[in-house]
Amino acid sequence: MTPGDRHKEEAPPGRLFWPAAAVGWVVMTIGAWGLVSDPHKTRPAESIRFVVGAAIVHDLLLAPAVILAGWGLAKIVPERARGPVQAALIVSGMVALFSVPFVRGYGRVSTNPSILPRNYGGGLAVILAAVWVIAAAAIARRCWRSRA
Repeated sequence: MTPGDRHKEEAPPGRLFWPAAAVGWVVMTIGAWGLVSDPHKTRPAESIRFVVGAAIVHDLLLAPAVILAGWGLAKIVPERARGPVQAALIVSGMVALFSVPFVRGYGRVSTNPSILPRNYGGGLAVILAAVWVIAAAAIARRCWRSRA
């Protein structure tokens, strides 16, 4: 890095940056207003606790676990299989994280059986199995192509 490089400015944002940022702020404002406008239905205190708790869990547990898993993955998994395994781990993590409220039954009401009526744990297992079968097929294809 030369001394002149320190003074170079970053590229300006694209022309869609500010309109997209404005739309994002409008959507967040509408969401926040919807949260506090009818507190009996939306339970703002529980929502805030969930958002703050999710941020803490992400920063203190999930992000370090992902970093350690990536480091360990690079040491253990052969290079040929690394891409599909990384992709399967990323998809599995996102699907599992997204499904936590459904699997745990948050929002289920005994007086209304139509709320969360399915076996979400079983569905999660099926999705994760499909992800790993696809990853295994991708690894097998890579191995087959390298031998051919």
